Amino acid sequence: MNKSALTCDNIASIVTGIGQIHKLTPMPDSQLQLLEEKIDTLIELCADLNRENASLKANANSWSKERQNLIDKNELAKTKVEAIISRLKAMEQDS
Repeated sequence: MNKSALTCDNIASIVTGIGQIHKLTPMPDSQLQLLEEKIDTLIELCADLNRENASLKANANSWSKERQNLIDKNELAKTKVEAIISRLKAMEQDS
């Protein structure tokens, strides 16, 4: 399993697999409880990271759109300034 395929659902299936292994190789209840707590913490962390990742992607998309908008505005301003300069040069030559 690669890193990008690790999701909360994958972790849940891993937990289920651990439960199956526990049936075959019993461990003390205290160790099992500790393992369950760590897995619950891992699942919560995974969910938090998934939410944060979605938020960061949305922010990146927003910044990208804003950047493109600013590039377009800059290009329009540049074109207008060049047109004004051309007209001023033409007026200067006519005088």
